[in-house]
Amino acid sequence: MQEPIVIRCRENGPLVIQGAFRLVDHLGNAYPLPADKPFVALCRCGASGNKPFCDGSHKTCGFSGGALAPQEPG
Repeated sequence: MQEPIVIRCRENGPLVIQGAFRLVDHLGNAYPLPADKPFVALCRCGASGNKPFCDGSHKTCGFSGGALAPQEPG
């Protein structure tokens, strides 16, 4: 059985995906992904000039995204 893809939310930054995946636009066209990088960062601040990929704009646009996932009781 294949391990699930993990998407990590960086604090005040992008969504980071490591491993094999496919990213498509709303018409189903695949975005080319860099084969030489171990991960891909996707913009979540909305300010990237290279959407859907992160270009570091979150550092200067005032983006705040530090929400945490709910903790499981136990």
